[in-house]
Amino acid sequence: MAATAAALILTRRDAGILDPDETEPVHDSVTQILGPDLLATLTAIWTAAHITGDTDGQAMLNHAEAWCQALNANPVAPEPTPDPQPGPHAGELAAAAGAVLGRVRANEGAQAAAQARVDAAREARAGARASRAARQRQATRLAEKVFAPGARPHTPGKTAPGRRRSPVSGTRPPTPAEKAAAGQLARALRSAAYRERTPIMTASAAPPGRLNMRQALVRQAQLAAGATPTATPWTRTTYRPHPTPPLRVGIAVDVSGSMDIAAAPIASAAWIMAKATALTDPDSRSATVTYDRSVTAITTPGRTPARVTQFAASGGGHSLAESIDALTGALDLNRPGAGRLLVIASDGYRPDEAAQASQRITALRADGCAVLWLAFAPDPRPLPGVTLIELADPAHAATAIGQAAIAALATTHHL
Repeated sequence: MAATAAALILTRRDAGILDPDETEPVHDSVTQILGPDLLATLTAIWTAAHITGDTDGQAMLNHAEAWCQALNANPVAPEPTPDPQPGPHAGELAAAAGAVLGRVRANEGAQAAAQARVDAAREARAGARASRAARQRQATRLAEKVFAPGARPHTPGKTAPGRRRSPVSGTRPPTPAEKAAAGQLARALRSAAYRERTPIMTASAAPPGRLNMRQALVRQAQLAAGATPTATPWTRTTYRPHPTPPLRVGIAVDVSGSMDIAAAPIASAAWIMAKATALTDPDSRSATVTYDRSVTAITTPGRTPARVTQFAASGGGHSLAESIDALTGALDLNRPGAGRLLVIASDGYRPDEAAQASQRITALRADGCAVLWLAFAPDPRPLPGVTLIELADPAHAATAIGQAAIAALATTHHL
């Protein structure tokens, strides 16, 4: 009976049908009953049978004869009748077989659960890709409306006729101080974008390079022995430069009535950032929008304003979520390959206004875009997940934005 159990179960282990951990109870049991030597003999017989062709009947008969001899059974005797009384080891073997069955079922359940997790993860990734593509299409459409040439303020969801008044109150030439600040910020951004060159070690059989005496002796020994020399005694170091990543900066300015005190310094900061970004790299871009109930383009991507755009903060409502969408669609803030930064200048929102904007911020941060919140009120209420900078003096806005942009650009290689 022990040999039969081994033939039924352990042969399937050796054929790769069952796992060793599944058949361990039967293996331990038959080893105790048959002894390791007899079990090794039987294993050799079924291993040979595994590689015997199905049509080689004589070889299979030889294996059967060897099996009978190993068990001291007469290979030409009539087939024995089943014994109605269970053998002395029947209970032990039955328990071992039951344990094998339990382990097989447990492994199959674990494999099914693992496959289900893989399938669920695959479906989740597909759903995330579809959701991301939908958000990107929405952001692109909104950017086209907000940043279209000659576009008026865009009011999300507005169906009634009428035109919103632009918060832009005029333009002025930049001051010498603003020009100097733009130049300083551009130099700082270029410095932050610089990456150390990567050293590459190259070994060769001939100069130029530095001689490695150990390898040189090995090469001489190979030549003396008449062998083909494989040692490379010369090493040379070269340096691979890294391209400077461009910068993408989106600035969203709250122009509701409570932000009136910050309008002038933020207008200055927006021009300084746009100018400095353009000076940093030809592929760098920035854009600025203002928002209350409507979203209005102040500086557009790819165009460096010659003059500082001034605006008034006297509106109501907060379309921050749509502002983020417009900047994301125009600047690809959700795509790697550039140092990306979203700057929000605001004094906070009611909870019912913040949910959609929080979703956008969370998604951008997951995509590797840094988010900075400039707060001017004594009691700021930033949205979750942002880097808060409280400014007692609104004139410090340009410096704070510049520092955050440098930090974002410095981490570009992690995106």
